[in-house]
Amino acid sequence: MSARIFLRTLNHISSRQFKVSRASFQPLRNYTHYPIDDDIFGLTEEQKQLRRTVFEFAQAELAPHADKIDKENKWDDLRNFWLKLGNLGLLGITAPAKYGGSEGGYLDHLICMEEISRAAGGIALSYGAHSNLCVNQIVRNGSEEQKEKYLPKLITGEHFGALAMSETTAGSDVVSMKCKAEKKGDYYILNGSKFWITNFCDADTLVVYAKTDMNSAKPQHGVTAFLIEKGMEGFSTGVPLDKLGIRGSNTGELIFEDCKVPVKNVLGKEGRGIYVLFSGLDIERVLASAEKNILGKTNRGIYVLFSGLDIERLVLSGGPLGLMQAACDIAFKYAHDREQFGVKIGTFQMLQAKMAEMYVKLNTTRSYVYTIARSLDKGLILPKDCAASILYAAEEATKCALDAIQILGGNGYINDYATGRILRDCKLYEIGAGTTEVRKLVIGRALNSEYTK
Repeated sequence: MSARIFLRTLNHISSRQFKVSRASFQPLRNYTHYPIDDDIFGLTEEQKQLRRTVFEFAQAELAPHADKIDKENKWDDLRNFWLKLGNLGLLGITAPAKYGGSEGGYLDHLICMEEISRAAGGIALSYGAHSNLCVNQIVRNGSEEQKEKYLPKLITGEHFGALAMSETTAGSDVVSMKCKAEKKGDYYILNGSKFWITNFCDADTLVVYAKTDMNSAKPQHGVTAFLIEKGMEGFSTGVPLDKLGIRGSNTGELIFEDCKVPVKNVLGKEGRGIYVLFSGLDIERVLASAEKNILGKTNRGIYVLFSGLDIERLVLSGGPLGLMQAACDIAFKYAHDREQFGVKIGTFQMLQAKMAEMYVKLNTTRSYVYTIARSLDKGLILPKDCAASILYAAEEATKCALDAIQILGGNGYINDYATGRILRDCKLYEIGAGTTEVRKLVIGRALNSEYTK
């Protein structure tokens, strides 16, 4: 972990230690959360400290509100919580220090996503959308002028960030988007809408994709990424969607009606196919050109989008991973508190088998996801493995949540316990960031291509 700067921002946090070493062999009767033995997963001492810090912070500042957030689908204290995230250096964890970032790696980012998700899945997704989809995209693709303008406030938490690509008729088939941008003098005029956008009404800065060449022979060549600011003329938002899970993470529609975007606004890099070759890596940055507020180059926005999808899938794998851990936290403790027939239900062989399966699901998933994150930090990325990480994590998380409900029995089926919320939150990760089916398509095509090169 290169983020020594990051760790200095954390040392003021509570000195209370969360016991995670298996060497202590302490009975877990009085633990509220099942400990993670990070020695197994090869974390550095700095990364262990990072987990302890984020765990303690999230459990103190977020977890007590998770049930209310889920029920009300909102959190009045969200902005204040965002400032606390910024104060800890968590919003710009992969960003350079010169913009206020923590200079951490993607494994560090993954650990933060995991521990925030463990406390409340909805707020964690908002965190991922802000810190990865928005902040990291600008870090990797923005001009120096754009970074200096947008990153500091996004990193401190003064501003919220979002990314918008999906539309009502363009979900998995994103290049069929209808939102368009026409250049008129020193502005682009955007018309259309985006749907299912995380942080849609909270965001002050948004990375938005639109068609700038509706007649391109290849649809992917006609897409441009823009930096949109809250309050721009012609830009408005709809109402929050009433979702099954991931509640409290505001999701909804962006509306563009002759929205004027300065020609200082294309995010991306020149070169076709670059997102396949260097997807998600910190490669040569795009510096300011004559068109300074367009991220990258006109009609090359799809390469910006795809270059970030692999990183998005990897970092967001921390979501289902944290939810799996939360399911184990609840189910394992319950099985050793609850008595039937005069004994703890955790002593019954069938429940022991279920707990064993949950433990194996959790740790095999964590091992694989961490391995891919380390590879990414070393500059090695395989799109099929980023897709496989979230594919496996999402499916195993849903199974784990169902197992937790089964262990709790009738209590698992009522909303006095968090298991139902965890299940509903898990399901999102089989749909968002590319559906399960699209992930399998990515993996299958990659495998096929290895035999046809």
